[in-house]
Amino acid sequence: MIRALSLAAALALLPVSAAVAQEQKTAAEIQLEAAAAKFEKKMEEFGERAEAIQDDDALDETTKGLRVAALWSEYQPHVAAFTSMATQQAGQIAEQALAEIDVDAIVAEALADVAPMVEGLATNGAWAQADPDQMVTYGLMADYAVGQSMDAIEEVNEAFAAPLAPPAPPAPPAEA
Repeated sequence: MIRALSLAAALALLPVSAAVAQEQKTAAEIQLEAAAAKFEKKMEEFGERAEAIQDDDALDETTKGLRVAALWSEYQPHVAAFTSMATQQAGQIAEQALAEIDVDAIVAEALADVAPMVEGLATNGAWAQADPDQMVTYGLMADYAVGQSMDAIEEVNEAFAAPLAPPAPPAPPAEA
């Protein structure tokens, strides 16, 4: 039942998310796209420079590693700045998108589609019928579950009641 409701909610959100994607871009989205393009160029530049270092046959592997690490430290501030800005802009984008979504309407629409199925299950399911054979089966299942629980409790009590064995003495040191 929970899965059916979750699926219904997800299907209901699908057209809304598509509609939001087709609307006019917000200032935060435009800023994020511009920053992403700039960051992508920086990372391409880093890749080209790192590749040039790796391709230099005059350098040994240790020197190559040190130079790439030094190069990365040069680009690290760009990564940190982009990550910070992207995090801030993503929060604003999500806030703006959520402000435009009518969650109550989505939930109502999803539940309207699921309600007849739930009602049908509740009135036509085996648990809704007072079938004597079914009641005997439910009783047997309950007895079995109670028995399993009691057995588990007894095992735990026996484990706590058992005396603790003293730890074995340490082995004598081996002579060399």
